[in-house]
Amino acid sequence: ELLSRLEDPSAVLNALPQSSSTPELHLHLEEGENVALIAKLQRDAKFPDAEQIVTIDGLRVEYADGFGLARSSNTTPVVVMRFEGESQQALERIQNDFKRAILAAKADAALPF
Repeated sequence: ELLSRLEDPSAVLNALPQSSSTPELHLHLEEGENVALIAKLQRDAKFPDAEQIVTIDGLRVEYADGFGLARSSNTTPVVVMRFEGESQQALERIQNDFKRAILAAKADAALPF
């Protein structure tokens, strides 16, 4: 409704920042490993370039140019992940930070990225 009041609503939409993001990614584990992995990441993982780390319902790491999110599924033995960056380079850097942290916690993790 608000956009319909503007002379050029497309200009508003086109001015929104563009970002690169992943779909929902799943790290498949054995029963209970998902919960243990998230707990270990919350406790031990280091993200030196992060602006904020939120540990409510998983692990969300906020960067100046994006975020990474990992949380344990409530219904299946899966860690659900999503990543977003203001550029493809930022997205890849954030995924690499999570890859490093996850592999440090579980060296045999078959990451989906």
